[in-house]
Amino acid sequence: MPIRVASTRIDDPELAIRALFRDLDVPELSGMILFCSSRYPLDVLAEAIGSRSDGLTIVGCTSSGEITPDGLDEGTITAIGFPIGDFRLSATCFENLDVFDAAEAQRVLRALVADANEATRDMDMTHHAGVFLVDGLSHREEMLTLTLQDALGEVPLVGGSSGDGLDFRETFVLYDGRFRRDAAIVALLSSRRPLKAFRAQHYGPGSIKMVITAANTDLRTVHEINAEPAAAEYARLVGARVEDLGPAVFATHPPMVRAGGEYYVRSIQTANPDGSLTFYCAIDEGIVLTLGEAGDIMGGLNRLFDDLDDSVGGIDHVLGFDCVLNSVEMEQRQLRQAVSRLFAAKGVVGFNTYGEQFHGLHVNQTFSGLAIGRIPC
Repeated sequence: MPIRVASTRIDDPELAIRALFRDLDVPELSGMILFCSSRYPLDVLAEAIGSRSDGLTIVGCTSSGEITPDGLDEGTITAIGFPIGDFRLSATCFENLDVFDAAEAQRVLRALVADANEATRDMDMTHHAGVFLVDGLSHREEMLTLTLQDALGEVPLVGGSSGDGLDFRETFVLYDGRFRRDAAIVALLSSRRPLKAFRAQHYGPGSIKMVITAANTDLRTVHEINAEPAAAEYARLVGARVEDLGPAVFATHPPMVRAGGEYYVRSIQTANPDGSLTFYCAIDEGIVLTLGEAGDIMGGLNRLFDDLDDSVGGIDHVLGFDCVLNSVEMEQRQLRQAVSRLFAAKGVVGFNTYGEQFHGLHVNQTFSGLAIGRIPC
């Protein structure tokens, strides 16, 4: 059976879910993952979803834009459904992340993996991946990804941090018929088909470096760079005015940090009235950052999809997590339509995130996800 994908922008939540579930042919599914614009009234939406779930595993989150079957969009509800014959989807949720119990979480997740292995033993579902969805304003992604990937062992973890456009007010994950704040979900996808987790970024390190000299690590807020007010110093280094700092500047001048021989983006979320900068990722005093420089975006994406196609013996669909700042940058570079067409052609379904997770890492300004093959092994 083909993987089912659908999207709707019907305003009424009840009618929207009715249309979405009809298009997905829900009785044939083992589970679904859903991404929705924060413009919808979430309590009403959750009730519409819950009344139709009937034991089906449904997880999801709010988004900062959706990757639909027709490409990039905003203001929709978009979902991917996994047919019973080739897939099994099970999930668990961790709430109250401020008091997250790492040992208990690892026990729960190992039990989830053991149950999946037992349930799929006679079904030839030998491929597994953990799909991670987390409150994008929780500031807990680094700790969670390390803990949960350790519990998963060889099963790769990939996912995204929920969003609400670029408002940064409230972000939610969907589990057991309710949208939840301060929560994280791990959905374990088992399949007869090949699965390939991936992470790609089009930025590399440039020549301009800076040092974080004062920061509040709990709030991911930098107060000083190079012993100068953070926003003013960053603006000077990128050749911008402080009053112009915003997503458009942050998207095209991302700071990067070197770890384990690789460079990772540490994106800036907001410039604050007190002259500080708030980041999407964990930061600390003493960290040396390098301003990133963009490479060939379209060329990189085409090479990525070629590699993924080879890895899974032909792509059926891709569950994709694309940083919201990538979306901002594509608009600036007038590449949005080209990227949108490419995503639609390659079967990408997912959302624009406040951060991406890959194995034990929480990263920014990447396109990450899970490629799913067409033919069972």
